[in-house]
Amino acid sequence: MRHLLLFSVLLLGTSWAAAQTSPSQGTGGSSGQETVKGCLSNSGGSYMLTDKNGKSFQLTGDTSKLSDHVGHEIKVTGTTGSASASSDSGAMSQASPTLEVSTIKHIAKTCEGAAASH
Repeated sequence: MRHLLLFSVLLLGTSWAAAQTSPSQGTGGSSGQETVKGCLSNSGGSYMLTDKNGKSFQLTGDTSKLSDHVGHEIKVTGTTGSASASSDSGAMSQASPTLEVSTIKHIAKTCEGAAASH
């Protein structure tokens, strides 16, 4: 009986310690894993992904594989964040939310809904 009690106390202590350390990582609140499907563009060395609703994300992280997909429809999974959290003025800033690239999947060689203008 004594060993069972000691084992229970140890188990409770270790599970409490594990619960204390794991959820304290995400203090930002606005970042999280997200998958965005859209059209890839490159402007001045900065890659942007625009979804079908017109929302744009600035792609960060490992963007080395993106140059082959400019003008294509791709699906990017990554961690979202805010590009300019320090701007608290009433006016909308030019900065788009960021998407740190984890994985890239090629969808099509043309962008969905893109007007073919000649």
